[in-house]
Amino acid sequence: MELFHTLAVRFQEGGWGMYPILACFIFAIAIVADRIAALYRRLDIDKEEFLAGLKKHIFSGDLDQAISYTAAAKPTPLTAIVKSGLMQVEKGDAEVQAAMDEASLREMPRLETRTGYLAMLGNVATLCGLLGTVSGLITCFAAVANVAAEEKSRVLSAGIAEAMNCTLFGLFTGILALVCFSVLQGRTQHMLDDINETSVGVLNLIVANRDKMKARTSN
Repeated sequence: MELFHTLAVRFQEGGWGMYPILACFIFAIAIVADRIAALYRRLDIDKEEFLAGLKKHIFSGDLDQAISYTAAAKPTPLTAIVKSGLMQVEKGDAEVQAAMDEASLREMPRLETRTGYLAMLGNVATLCGLLGTVSGLITCFAAVANVAAEEKSRVLSAGIAEAMNCTLFGLFTGILALVCFSVLQGRTQHMLDDINETSVGVLNLIVANRDKMKARTSN
């Protein structure tokens, strides 16, 4: 409770400049929460486990089971891309590649959406902190020139508090947003690399086992 009381006092001392910083902080936290839920839960899948199950059906030449297995898997960009390729196996390798490429263009933006806003919010929060700092310093200089001697100490103290608190909260929000942006961007790139690697691997599996699939279909 004491921590929250201290934060409330510092927020009030920071003046008007604290409100845009607070808005940046709230938006940043909301985006971080959404992206963590997406990248570490909703859109993530155990690549090795998924491929192990898929390989069994492809090695046996059972295309229908491979498609059913992929359709029943957790709905993620990876499984959607692989399923798009499997649906075109009977048409040829070029069609499989084209289908997977098209699905990649549709699915991959789901991994990257909104993450870039964190970098923008981090920069805006830092600049808002700087703006509040300048405003507080202007208040200090105005105090020296325009107020009575007995009021100078109080006004100077208020101006310095406004400047320093805006700097503190602006830098804190900016650093938090930029660190989270870097972590989430790294996670996104890792998942994109997994998708690219898996797509190539599945295509190679299809090419290598096409004869088995044709033989099973003909039988």
